[in-house]
Amino acid sequence: MLFAGLLFASALVLGLLFFLLILFCVRYRASSSADRGHRVRKSWHWEVSWTAASFVIFLMLFVWGADIYFQIYRTPPDELSVFVVAKQWMWKVQHTGGQSEINTLHIPVNRPIRLVMASQDVIHSFFIPALRLKHDVVPGRYQDLEIMAERPGHYHLFCAEYCGTEHSGMTGEIVVMEAADYAAWLAQQAPSASLAQEGGALFSQLGCSGCHGTGSKVHAPPLEGVYGNPVPLSDGSVVTADDKYIRDSILLPRSQIAAGYEPLMPSFEGKVSEDQLLRLVAYIKSIGGHRS
Repeated sequence: MLFAGLLFASALVLGLLFFLLILFCVRYRASSSADRGHRVRKSWHWEVSWTAASFVIFLMLFVWGADIYFQIYRTPPDELSVFVVAKQWMWKVQHTGGQSEINTLHIPVNRPIRLVMASQDVIHSFFIPALRLKHDVVPGRYQDLEIMAERPGHYHLFCAEYCGTEHSGMTGEIVVMEAADYAAWLAQQAPSASLAQEGGALFSQLGCSGCHGTGSKVHAPPLEGVYGNPVPLSDGSVVTADDKYIRDSILLPRSQIAAGYEPLMPSFEGKVSEDQLLRLVAYIKSIGGHRS
């Protein structure tokens, strides 16, 4: 709709300019007897009206575009998060319930889906031609992509960035299902533990609970209730504890030090895989709403 509005406004301005151009070409042609005097006289009413009308129209387009921009970063209440790890040469999909897929992504129709994507090796590109969606997946950081399919069906998935000798074989499909069918599929694929539960076990296995757990003698930031909330940093800035912040805190703990805490946490870069990171993030998100 915004594109249509911009196209209409541009066509309106272009049509007016061509109309005036043709009008003056015909009216003041060489053989015309039109009055060519009073060249220095101006009509301020026309100039003020034209300028004011243009300002109002383009200001409305700006407000319209700004509203759409903020909607992009506004989380819908029924949004579903799915994790995607790209590696040579496959797409590994992990649902929050613990269901996993290879080169296939099942999603419900008419529901906003937030893909949290990461690359395990080189740059890949998540490309769904039918949905007109393409997003690069860069190693070392999370990439977010919002998608919503309006019709059930099977849609092709490609890697649109050359990633190695078997790049052409890095394909898959997006399976869009009705809500009831999607719920039945999740129930059939349900594992013994959810992603958050596996992350909790990994949290203890890696010794994270020794510093961040209840009763710890180490002065470390509590993780209960931290997800989705602002975190003051030692440099005076404030960040929101989202997936990217948690990931960086695990791999690059000295990059953003929480205010009031010493930089004691060691880096887990090279010690945990992207799959394990997804589980740790899911666990911290699961305890994000229980601040004591």
